[in-house]
Amino acid sequence: MFKDALRVFFDDYEWIHTSLGIIGNFLFFVGSIMFLYESLKRLGIWLFIVGSFLMLVGAVGQGLVRYARD
Repeated sequence: MFKDALRVFFDDYEWIHTSLGIIGNFLFFVGSIMFLYESLKRLGIWLFIVGSFLMLVGAVGQGLVRYARD
């Protein structure tokens, strides 16, 4: 029953965690570039943290999709 509910939810909203992963990767990349400039390091740190978190959420979502499909 739980697996069926997950399957329905994640089949309908798979694009959400894929988008979060893409946004997270972009923020991670931009934050990494900001580390090169002293004046942008603080913002770069926050983009790095937020981007990493979004990549984690996207990966967990993809894992749940695979779990629900098996």
